[in-house]
Amino acid sequence: MSVTDTTSTAVTTTETVYTATANASSDIDWDALIEAAVLQKELPADTIETKIEENEAEIAAYEEMQSLLQDMEDALDTIRGTGDTLTESDDVFSVREAYLTGYGDVTAESAVVVTADDGVDVATYQLEISQLATSQKVAGDVYADSTAEVGLSGTFTLELDGAEYDEDETASEITITEDMSLDEIVEEINLVSDVSGVSASVIQVSDTEFQIVLSATETGQDIVMSSVSGDDIGQSLGVTDSSGAFTSELQSSQDAIIIVDGIEVTRDSNVIDDVIDGLTFSIYQETSDDDYISVEVAQSLTTIQDAIYTLVDTYNAYREWALTQQEVSSSGGASDDAVLFGDSTMRLANSSIASSLATIIDDEGMSLLGLSYDSSNYLEVDDDTLSDALLNNLDAMESLLLFDMETSSSDLALLARNTSMPEELSLDIDVDSDGNVSNVYVDGVEGLFEVSGTRIVGVDGSIYDGISFVFTGTESQTVDMTFSSGLAENLFNVVNQYADEDDGVLTEIITTLSDQNTDYEEEYDSIISDADDYRDYLTELYASYQSAIEEAESDLEYLEALLSSGD
Repeated sequence: MSVTDTTSTAVTTTETVYTATANASSDIDWDALIEAAVLQKELPADTIETKIEENEAEIAAYEEMQSLLQDMEDALDTIRGTGDTLTESDDVFSVREAYLTGYGDVTAESAVVVTADDGVDVATYQLEISQLATSQKVAGDVYADSTAEVGLSGTFTLELDGAEYDEDETASEITITEDMSLDEIVEEINLVSDVSGVSASVIQVSDTEFQIVLSATETGQDIVMSSVSGDDIGQSLGVTDSSGAFTSELQSSQDAIIIVDGIEVTRDSNVIDDVIDGLTFSIYQETSDDDYISVEVAQSLTTIQDAIYTLVDTYNAYREWALTQQEVSSSGGASDDAVLFGDSTMRLANSSIASSLATIIDDEGMSLLGLSYDSSNYLEVDDDTLSDALLNNLDAMESLLLFDMETSSSDLALLARNTSMPEELSLDIDVDSDGNVSNVYVDGVEGLFEVSGTRIVGVDGSIYDGISFVFTGTESQTVDMTFSSGLAENLFNVVNQYADEDDGVLTEIITTLSDQNTDYEEEYDSIISDADDYRDYLTELYASYQSAIEEAESDLEYLEALLSSGD
């Protein structure tokens, strides 16, 4: 009895233990365990993702800064010119405008349009228009229907008397067939009008009257129509007579005649661009006797004024953005939009821009232009002051804004300048017996400039890198130069230093941040990939645990069944 009781007690205890284990295992949330472990592995990726987002925000801010500065750079380019040479006239003060004044019974703007190339001499001319150039127009017979077949077959040519054609040119030949109507003949003529210089049209005189008209596309030249083969198309259409002469000339060709400062000039066009170098006269109306037009070629004050306004607008747009980067939140820290709050690059750029705007040349500063700061350091323009400067102090404005060079020799011209021009430079130029430049010294020092024909070029890597001159002299000499960088020049150099797309400071920063993000993204992907692999590992491991538990539970159920069957 005692042995039996002991065995029964032991079995009962074993059942209790296995049942508890089975119940505990069935409550395990394997997915939650896996995700918790994987999330722990992914924590470094979250930190990296935050860094990427911060870099992306900075990149966007720097790109906006660069874009706004490039707008300012464009405005400055308009003022100072796009090139670094003084031999090209592309600054705003080189833009020329022709101001017209009619004297007598003539409206100048209706009679002529005058355009002036940049940099042409400032001067005043007296213009009279004696005769306008006209193009010849001739007509043919009247037809009752422009769409009916004319019944003509032949080939003819059209050209302008005195026009130049290629020796092998045959495109001006026009072939007519019997089934063509007057409209179709006109179409055929117009197919080669670019070559022949003659166009055609059908004029509807009335419901039953249609007439072909030939027009020269150039003024001052006569139409020449010649039969090649078949019917004499010109004579058959009534355009020419048996001798080849035109039967009905609607308008004769004639040359234009103008008188400039008392000198009569004849041209075959109403657009005349070879009388005064850099000026083009487009004439539209003749002037009567004793009437004339005064043509004053001068600097374009409107262009200069607009350039100043554009510079102010682009500066203020940048200033508005810069202020958003300095905003403080209600809690005392940087606002959400102030991505570059306290940024040293932006702070240095702003300081350099302000310093450039404070440029003084010959005791004149930006106040000469009517510019001043408001309480938020936006630029304001006093229109009256600017207008007065344009009318009375144009030379002072030019000196204040632009780069300038004074030289002791007209034999040396500046072709290119760099962004850090010296205030003074003295070149000792040696010329050999053949008249060629052999050596160039800077204050007795050789090797700072190299010679290439007539070019004198600053050596790469030296402080004169980027500076080049052209020398046209034939004798050795010392050339003393002084350089002055005006407000627009200084401001351009500063803005370009930051905004240049190729090697500007902001491009370098954006590139660095972008490269950094590329590395971050690779690191992020690696962490996520490792976490995914870890998830697969845990899933497989916990699946084996689950399988083992299920197998144990199955064995337990079997044992319980055996024990139950022995009762």
